[in-house]
Amino acid sequence: MSKQFDVVVIGGGPGGYIAAIRAAQLGMNVACIDEWKNSKGGPALGGTCTNVGCIPSKALLQSSEHFDHAKHHFTDHGITATEITMDVAKMVARKDAVVKQNNDGILYLLKKNKVSFFHGRGSFVAASEAGYHIKVAGAAEETLVGKQVIVATGSNARVLPGAPFDEELILSNDGALRVGAVPKKLGLIGSGVIGLEMGSVWRRLGSEVTILEGLPTFLGVVDEQIAKEAHKAFTKQGLKIELGVTVGEVKASKAGVSIAWTNAKGEAQTLEVDKLIVSIGRVPNTIGLNAEAVSLKLDERGAIVVDDLCKTNLPGVWAVGDVVRGPMLAHKAEEEGVAVAERIAGQHGHVNFNTVPWVIYTSPEIAWVGQTEQQLKVAGRAYKSGAFPFLANGRARALGDTTGMVKMLADATTDEILGVHIVGPMASELIAECVVAMEFRASSEDIARICHAHPSLSEATKEAALAVDKRTLNF
Repeated sequence: MSKQFDVVVIGGGPGGYIAAIRAAQLGMNVACIDEWKNSKGGPALGGTCTNVGCIPSKALLQSSEHFDHAKHHFTDHGITATEITMDVAKMVARKDAVVKQNNDGILYLLKKNKVSFFHGRGSFVAASEAGYHIKVAGAAEETLVGKQVIVATGSNARVLPGAPFDEELILSNDGALRVGAVPKKLGLIGSGVIGLEMGSVWRRLGSEVTILEGLPTFLGVVDEQIAKEAHKAFTKQGLKIELGVTVGEVKASKAGVSIAWTNAKGEAQTLEVDKLIVSIGRVPNTIGLNAEAVSLKLDERGAIVVDDLCKTNLPGVWAVGDVVRGPMLAHKAEEEGVAVAERIAGQHGHVNFNTVPWVIYTSPEIAWVGQTEQQLKVAGRAYKSGAFPFLANGRARALGDTTGMVKMLADATTDEILGVHIVGPMASELIAECVVAMEFRASSEDIARICHAHPSLSEATKEAALAVDKRTLNF
């Protein structure tokens, strides 16, 4: 017998579980379906973000950063440490423990909010007057009926043609997080977020890392000045970055992986590595959803077609997160999930895509919100720019990390902040102030006149705002 719900959410990642919780808070009877399994076959809620993305990568980044500091920077502080070694197995075990804590935490939150959880793969069966019939293929097959359905099935790593993932030698983000020993030579195809973060982890631990990027520019979506600063820092650290390349045949063997490629000058090259991480983007995960059973419309990429409110072509069916248009970011999915739950309840959920922050958790970190300088130029919008280097920031000097800067862009006439771009220590945390400022349509002068604690990294944001008006105080 089918179980009836006001809302059925397919997918328990950041978009799905947050949507389910918010809908339950608003008084609805909610079910959440998710198929991720842990090593013992139990539920592993949290989707790609918690299991093979945001959370485990940050755990590895933190461990590798501690190792790097102990190996290379402790002596600057008068600390002498000898025989520094890394137990990779223990590092990976800690990462797995962090992931499990998040998995279990989400399961607890669903129970706390009285969301019914079903462990298995959800797919459409049919539509009727009662709602949409959803099959759950798990340990015990069940059928749910939802008056409203929210699809939050996320995305999968894009496969490089001719080089399928085996997760042993040719790795997606999943395999990259399960490497059991430090590879002597590591190759990356694509300089996307995942590639750069994983490249940073293994470079710190001793790998010789080479990145092959097809685009002629490094981090093309980032503000050009910030990207150049990051490129300089990464190159100084030892990452070898090749731009404008064409990747040819990729061969995996017992000896490792061989990549034939052509450089920007048209010269044929070969890269021999122990492991290869492919980071060339992600594709919407709609395989197995059985969208055709209810005539749910997909686009040519396999993404679910939605309008500005996340409504699909079907009444009562919504979609959020990586499976729809827009940036594939966990926090974007969360905001859409909340907004959709509130819209179902008759409220006015809202997501401002222009104030969605982006972060790359390398060292230095890169974070930004709003428009880049090159976007403003293309749009023909008159703007002012101000920047302040961490080299002139007292807290950064005390930390021993003065790489990078804060850059602020503001409208030439109104002074409204149009974009903020940061490369440097704790950029992921500093960007929050700028998101709040832009959400309230603040001017650069507003930030410049707010008292910031001294000494703090956030003073660099204030100084960048002052620089917009050509009146920095400490540089």
